Amino acid sequence: MKKIVVPAKGRKIFQGICAGFIGAVAAVALWLPGWLDRWEYQAWDWRVSRFAAPGAATDKIRLIFLDQKSLDWGEKENGLSWPWPREVYGPLINFCKRGGARAVAFDVVFTEASTYGVADDEAFGKAIEDSGIFIGSVFLGRQAGDTRWPAGLPSASLEIQGFDRWSAGDGDETYRFSHGSFAIPEVTTKAKRLGNVHLNPDEDSVYRRTSLFGIFDGRTVPSLALAAYLLDHSKTSIAISKGALRVDGAVIPIDGGGRAVLNFRGPSGTHKAFSAAAVIQSELKIQAGEAPSILPEEFKDAYVFFGFSAPGLYDLRPAPVSGIFPGVELHATALDNILSKDFIKPAPAAITLAATICAALLAGLFLSLASGILANLAVCGLTLLVPPALAAASYAAGFWLPMAVQAVALVLTLISAGVIYYSVEGKQKRFIKNAFQQYLSPDVIEEIITHPERLKLGGQRRVLSIFFSDLEGFTTLSEKLEPEELTSFLNEYLSAMTDIIKAEGGTVDKYEGDAIIAFWNAPLDQPDHAVRCVRAALACQKRLAELRPGFRQRLGKDVKMRIGLNTGSAVVGNMGSESRFDYTMLGDAVNLAARLEGINKQFGTYTIVSENTMKALDGAFPARELSRVAVVGRKESVRIYEPFFPADYDSRLQEFNRFGQGLAAFYKGDFAEAIGVFDKLLEGDPAAASYARQCRRLQEEPPEAWGGVWVMTSK
Repeated sequence: MKKIVVPAKGRKIFQGICAGFIGAVAAVALWLPGWLDRWEYQAWDWRVSRFAAPGAATDKIRLIFLDQKSLDWGEKENGLSWPWPREVYGPLINFCKRGGARAVAFDVVFTEASTYGVADDEAFGKAIEDSGIFIGSVFLGRQAGDTRWPAGLPSASLEIQGFDRWSAGDGDETYRFSHGSFAIPEVTTKAKRLGNVHLNPDEDSVYRRTSLFGIFDGRTVPSLALAAYLLDHSKTSIAISKGALRVDGAVIPIDGGGRAVLNFRGPSGTHKAFSAAAVIQSELKIQAGEAPSILPEEFKDAYVFFGFSAPGLYDLRPAPVSGIFPGVELHATALDNILSKDFIKPAPAAITLAATICAALLAGLFLSLASGILANLAVCGLTLLVPPALAAASYAAGFWLPMAVQAVALVLTLISAGVIYYSVEGKQKRFIKNAFQQYLSPDVIEEIITHPERLKLGGQRRVLSIFFSDLEGFTTLSEKLEPEELTSFLNEYLSAMTDIIKAEGGTVDKYEGDAIIAFWNAPLDQPDHAVRCVRAALACQKRLAELRPGFRQRLGKDVKMRIGLNTGSAVVGNMGSESRFDYTMLGDAVNLAARLEGINKQFGTYTIVSENTMKALDGAFPARELSRVAVVGRKESVRIYEPFFPADYDSRLQEFNRFGQGLAAFYKGDFAEAIGVFDKLLEGDPAAASYARQCRRLQEEPPEAWGGVWVMTSK
């Protein structure tokens, strides 16, 4: 039976998909029972605090706070201790009525008679009755208070179409209350409507939702926010069905307990707020014929909520936008959402599942396609940005798309991918790294690991760019140094040069004492191998120049390096015995590169490249033509060049142009003219000095046949 071989790339993709599947399944298993809820709440609060913004009706709502400033005013200016006499609230209600407010909702339940006597309550009740826009509060709960609707109090029951069918479902019935706390009759009987001010936080004690109605003693009581809306919309129709409460046709998404997710508008104070003391004083000034500090027009057509914000009055709640948020602002936010028709919509579970699974599978897939530490880190980083990006986009569209389950799925996918990587692929990759790390750059090793099929063991013929370097006068230098000093110097020098070669993607063939042999375009294809090779050579010379002062101090002389570069066809591969082998190269192109390194001695230069390399560069680096030479062991002459970084070349352009004139005369055999040119360039150009000497020798011993070639007699 023929064995089926799965390509490496296909195997990696399969492993990535498996990692994604594991991450998605595990995350969903944690999400469904609610074990991720606390993390999700924190993630939601991050979205709200960052992106909350005013809505269409935000400017239609006003807040009046009984704040610390008001308490101080009452005590210092009027000698009023807390609690205030209730007749003080009369001017506040009158001012709102005077300004043309649509409704005034008090987030205060006056359950006890005034300590200032019956007349105080009656005065307050009259102000409520005269306004015609007052919304009173009741508190529905499960422990303290009445168990029956108070006798003599109007029913105030809200008709919700479809409620019986909806309540017969699988809801959690958190909307049903067994107890109720009611205000004194002077308030409850005079108010136009009553609203439930009970608020339930989430499991972490943060207030993110609101109930728009509650059931007590067979009556449906609207929330304070809905009661304020109903006062101004007397013909409102309300219907309920699974997942939705419809108010005048506008759909409010609700859960099984009738709760809606609030669409917060911003931190406390986003709705325009006033101090109770300032409002009361403004009304009293108007009554006295004086100019008020607040104009009544501020409340024109507005829904006004009155509540406590002074720290000592204990109505501050934690909310997503702030750890301290006045409770009355929660009711104001709810009404804002009703008017703006933009309560937050929970994303359907199917959408959450699809987003989680897709994110995990894509993360696994991208990880399988990435290679190298940086690529994997980039994938991990970008992958982990997906959940917050999706969550933020969903928030902008008005949806609560769970973010924690997606983030957990991605983290588990990354962990699973790592486990699979080290258990399945790690052994092979560790073998490749151990085998090649001594002479291949990390980038090349990672490429081989990603595409092992590209690596052919054994010899193969390829066009290479070849690098040979040697230190000038190293033999003499080594004889003067102690072994420890020599070893320390070589390690530092070879490490610095090797780092540059590897950074350019080069393969280090071997070290021979101080000599470095390297090449490009194997084992993997590098279309720009010649450019990499020359750039590495010039960078090595630059780095050695930086190290030279330190070496001079240690060794007592300057350290200089000669480099020869050639591009040509060679055989490259793992060569040696079965138990020990080297990845190396053989061929005439290799020998020429070695000869060019030595030719530097003749010209006093330190970097020489062949004509083949210059052609492969295609103008990437400027160079001056140095000579046409016949090296030992080769019949054909070779044109050679000295390359430079562009800035270095430009700084010596005039000198190189003169050198080229002398070189042209040399090629023609006009040695006298050449000497005249080169003699003017002797200072600072060893190559010109070498030519001047060579021209004089040729004048003394003219060649039998001149072809413009400098014949080398030694390696």
